[in-house]
Amino acid sequence: MHHTNTDPTDQEPTATPTRVVLTGASRGLGRALALQWVQHGAHVVAVARGRGDLAQLAAAASDGPGTLHTVEADVGHASTALAARALELLGGVDVLVHNASTLGPVPMPELGDLDPSALAQVFEVNVLGPQRLTHALLPSMLRQRRGLVVGISSDAAVEGYATWGAYGASKAALDQLLKIWDAELQGTGVRAVSIDPGEMDTDMHADAMPDADRSVLARPEDVARDIRALLARVVDLQGTRFGRVDARAIGGG
Repeated sequence: MHHTNTDPTDQEPTATPTRVVLTGASRGLGRALALQWVQHGAHVVAVARGRGDLAQLAAAASDGPGTLHTVEADVGHASTALAARALELLGGVDVLVHNASTLGPVPMPELGDLDPSALAQVFEVNVLGPQRLTHALLPSMLRQRRGLVVGISSDAAVEGYATWGAYGASKAALDQLLKIWDAELQGTGVRAVSIDPGEMDTDMHADAMPDADRSVLARPEDVARDIRALLARVVDLQGTRFGRVDARAIGGG
């Protein structure tokens, strides 16, 4: 897989994305990213399924210089309506972040014990939903000749971890989709990139690895800061091809 050689910490970003659609925005990395962008003046549509969590996010973002719109939706089934709502709220989209994902059944079973319908549901949320939402928002990005599509990935996309079959296979599929989007969109002003944020202290990580020492895991807030700084630069790097980027390298960890 292709890795960018660009170090976003070499210089200050020259532009900040102003209109962001972010899925899986109510918890963990998604919540931290939403707050980061609002604190830097962006206008964010935060998408999640949990109404209560979205309300708490809105309250936390209320004193930022940017704006936050919350949309309660399931990305696996509401892509067309979600895209229309996002465009209605923002007028256009500069950055689309596919952060929403599911592990599937937990404890995570081996593939031999994984019900095919559960595998299909993981792909619906982690692959098909992002593909549909990208497809729905892409025309507006192409018209403005500017845009960035981001997939939050995992090392499970490239390593064969036992019991991580559904999640790992879905993340590998999303990585490949975004890699092909980036190849097909060359010269349009629209980019696509996958970012592996590394292991973080989130509820999803606790669900997947309940016995892990959470004290050694990265804080979502720190990872979100590094990712936002990277993406602010990627928007301007129109001559660079992107594939997978490791967020641990972004922050120097």
